[in-house]
Amino acid sequence: MTAGQGRPRKRVHLAAHFPGVNNTTVWSDPESGSQIAFSSFRHLARTAERGRFDFFFLAEGLRLRERGGRIHDLDVVGRPESLTVLAALAAVTSRLGLAATVNATFNEPAELARRLASLDHLSGGRAAWNVVTSSDAFTGENFRRGGYLDHADRYRRAAEFVEVARALWDSWPAGGPPRTVGHRGPQFAVEATASLPRSPQGHPVIIQAGDSDEGREFAAATADVVFSRHGTLEEGRAFYADVKRRLAAHGRSPADLKIMPGATFVLGDTEEEAAERAAGIRRRQVSPQTAIATLERVWGRDLSAYDPEGPLPEVDPVPDSDLVQGWAHAGDRFGVAAQWRARAEERKLSIRELVIELTGRQSFIGTPATVAAAIDEFVQADAADGFILVPHLTPGGLDEFVDRVVPLLQERGAFRADYEGGTLRHHLGLPAPRGTRAAADGELAAPGRPS
Repeated sequence: MTAGQGRPRKRVHLAAHFPGVNNTTVWSDPESGSQIAFSSFRHLARTAERGRFDFFFLAEGLRLRERGGRIHDLDVVGRPESLTVLAALAAVTSRLGLAATVNATFNEPAELARRLASLDHLSGGRAAWNVVTSSDAFTGENFRRGGYLDHADRYRRAAEFVEVARALWDSWPAGGPPRTVGHRGPQFAVEATASLPRSPQGHPVIIQAGDSDEGREFAAATADVVFSRHGTLEEGRAFYADVKRRLAAHGRSPADLKIMPGATFVLGDTEEEAAERAAGIRRRQVSPQTAIATLERVWGRDLSAYDPEGPLPEVDPVPDSDLVQGWAHAGDRFGVAAQWRARAEERKLSIRELVIELTGRQSFIGTPATVAAAIDEFVQADAADGFILVPHLTPGGLDEFVDRVVPLLQERGAFRADYEGGTLRHHLGLPAPRGTRAAADGELAAPGRPS
């Protein structure tokens, strides 16, 4: 059912993902700038705020990626720590939400709860935490306890981590001294007293990305925003319906959770120009070296002798290979390789052409008018509540979207003309944290309509 079929038009939510080290960024472009200079973060954040976006999103890697013991080419320039960058951005923005990716596997609840509460105070209620986990021993080597967690234990630890953090955020009532939080669980034994009073939002907004059944259930129980990855309207609607359906079992309503897939965009004055630009950008995103490196993550063996414009290797993957470190594991290497071979043979694709197809995100390609209409269609069709946009250029890649697409979304009545509230929860139309005094007395209650 769309807005014209009996319900009010839904508001589109938009966020900006800083295009740091990932397979979206085109570093060879003359307009590409530094991924660690504060001027780059400031430019993109201010552009997002000028466009009235909900929040600015930073990814994070705890260890530089390696191939055969050598640092990955893109990582040699460095990867800043998220909360440090966002604390600095809090001083040069006034309404934009600030979302940090922080690992729940290799941090501790009391310490991270304090850091996030500090950002929420400094920013006037604009902090968010993207909860991620890690299961690889390569990352674990950076930390005292080392090792790794089994896949299922990652989510158990994350859920208990969020539980302890929320208890600490709730432990300092208005007008009274803080209560000591005593927690004993499978993952944590904590006896702590919060060092800060309740922050402006009560709790920072919780973001989660995970498409497994465990990830979806964790999101339904815990998250305020889901950063998903689904490429078609049909896939998006299926994911949206599944996750929203799970909320009731946790005493939550569909409005309590926003689903915002990651997406790229390419604009042109005509559809043909946009399609041509998009094809060129994809080939620059997936260079010959990148295509081979992507294949090596699945095959687990040195494939540098293979022609990226040629067919996939006939050799089998190497199980339990440590050639490539720091990327998400392929899981069943043999199964993935078989799927890739079948797709390449069916479509007559080279290595590079296959990687271009497989690694592309949801992308909006066209004139500003067609892109605005497509984004609005996804939201009105309940395939998403909005999108986290990932430009291909650092730091100016969002400028064109803000200048040319946002005004058209505003004309359609699908996007705010200006901010109406000060906190990120207000921007997203989220309720106050359950069980808090703020929820009971309306102090942080969400508005009737998102700003």
